[in-house]
Formats: sequence, structure tokens, C-alpha cells
Amino acid sequence: MKLLLIKLQTSHEIEDALTYFSQEEVKALGVEARKRSDFEQAGWANDSTVVDFNDIENLPEDMEFIAYFDQERDPDDLIKQYKSKLAELESYGLDTGKKEISYDYVQDEDWNKVWQKYYHVLNFSRHLAIVPEWENYQPEFPDQKVITLDPGLAFGTGGHTTTQLVMMALERSLTKPVKVLDVGTGSGILAIAASKLGAKSVLATDISDEAVTAANENIALNKLNNIEVIKANLLKDVDGKFDLILANILAEILFDLIPDLDKHLAPNGKVIFSGIDYLQAEKVKQRLADNGFSVKTTMQEGRWVCLLIERKPD
Repeated sequence: MKLLLIKLQTSHEIEDALTYFSQEEVKALGVEARKRSDFEQAGWANDSTVVDFNDIENLPEDMEFIAYFDQERDPDDLIKQYKSKLAELESYGLDTGKKEISYDYVQDEDWNKVWQKYYHVLNFSRHLAIVPEWENYQPEFPDQKVITLDPGLAFGTGGHTTTQLVMMALERSLTKPVKVLDVGTGSGILAIAASKLGAKSVLATDISDEAVTAANENIALNKLNNIEVIKANLLKDVDGKFDLILANILAEILFDLIPDLDKHLAPNGKVIFSGIDYLQAEKVKQRLADNGFSVKTTMQEGRWVCLLIERKPD
């Protein structure tokens, strides 16, 4: 069996936007990003040797983003949809890079080997490490928690800035066992992180059947029994109230989620939003204010913003 590859030569600034678009809107089987910065950092991490870029095959100018589809999909139609998405992202003021799009086909068994070559341990903090299931890792601290992942077809591996910002906020916010809701769970990484950091229970949701499957598989790898995964469209199909709500989703999707926050947030509850481009951060804050919420903490890395949110005081 072959897979159809849609390849974009673009900017790393829109990696998260393209990932969400690929998984949720055009229903890609999986995604992969090859960034020039990854090769630079690999050299620094190993022995400080300067990487000879001339020796690297097909090195991207900034980022090559690849989306994988069933071979029966129409490549011309997909390219048309990606061109439209790039134009939309550019209208938000985002850098879209070269905007070159092409397609190819590959044997799926060849692609499945990619992760073991490029995905390695992420020693995130003294509290968390993210480890692919095929790697052996001994925690650096006695109480460091290990998140074991099978990246599979890439629904979130912990490498994205937006995900790491949420994990930082989680470490600050989870000071006692509470009920957590992870909206748009993807691989389940944030739900797993919440459980490992001491959440009493976690409900993880995603609109994608494939993501629900991937999350359940990763939860099983970590031998956790306090996480439930359901298929849901944001908060529309969710019952109950939660002490902490997580949403690592693009800003335009967060706009739709905000009006439903209040009825699902427990008294004295907190919310963590990430996936917000800094150009849209003020719009998100204003919509939160209009719905009775205030931002207590703002974290930013590069152009990505994460917000720690509470209800406005009475």
C-alpha cells in the first residue's frame, strides 16, 4: 500500500496551524515537519560540532511540512485546499515562507520508520520527560515522571512550543488532585501529563476518531486508569464541571469554545489556553473578558502565547 504525501515548503511559524488544519479539516492520516533549526540544534546537542548543511539531503530553507493521506485522495484538490489555507494564514500576518506545494507517493512501511530516526527523548523539566516507547530512559530526578509515547501518525509529540507552554502551566497549576478536562487531546500527551502530575481524574476529548484511538493507545502505554477519552466537538458533547480545563488549539477555535467555558468550570476553577499566535492574543483576552474571565498569567515563547485564566472576581 502507498501513501500520498502533500509537501509544503513554508515557515516554521505556521507548523501548529498546518497540523490542526491537516488533522481536523482535510483529515490527514498524519503529519511530519522537517525544520532547518532541528538540524542546527541536533549538532549543538551532540558535541557542539557545526553541522555541514551541504551533507544533508533535501534540507529545507526553513520548514518542510508533510501531510500523509490515503493514496486514493485527489492530490490536486488537496493542493488547492492547502493553497487556500496558506492565503488565510498570511492574512492573519503570519509568515508563510516559500509557499511551494508538491505531492509524491511513498510505501507506508517506509514512512513508519521515520519516527525512530528523528524522535528522541525530550527531557522537558525536573518533573517531566517525554520518551518514545522504543527508547530506554532513566529519570534525571527520583520523582521525575516519564510520559511514554508512540508517535504513530503524529497527533502531538511534545515538541511543539504550544504543548510545552501548557506543560509549564500545568506544573504551576496542579498543586492538588483535581478533575481535569483536556479539549482537543490529540496524542493524549497533555492528559497523560496531567495524570502524571497528580490529577484526580482526566477527561480527554477530540473530534477526530484517529486521535481518540492514538490517545487511548498512549494512555495504555503509560498504564494509567484515571483518564477517559471521548469523541466530542469542543465542549458541545461534554457533561460535568472541571477544576482545570486545558485547550491547546488555534485562536480561531478558542473563540468558539470560550462561551461554553463557564458552565463546565467548577467554582475556583482555572483554564489554560495555548496555541495562540501573539497577533491574536488580545482578541482572545477580550473575548474572555466579555464572557466573565480574566487572564492571571501570560507566557510567551517566540510568537506563541499561553494564558492562565480564572473567572473575574464578583
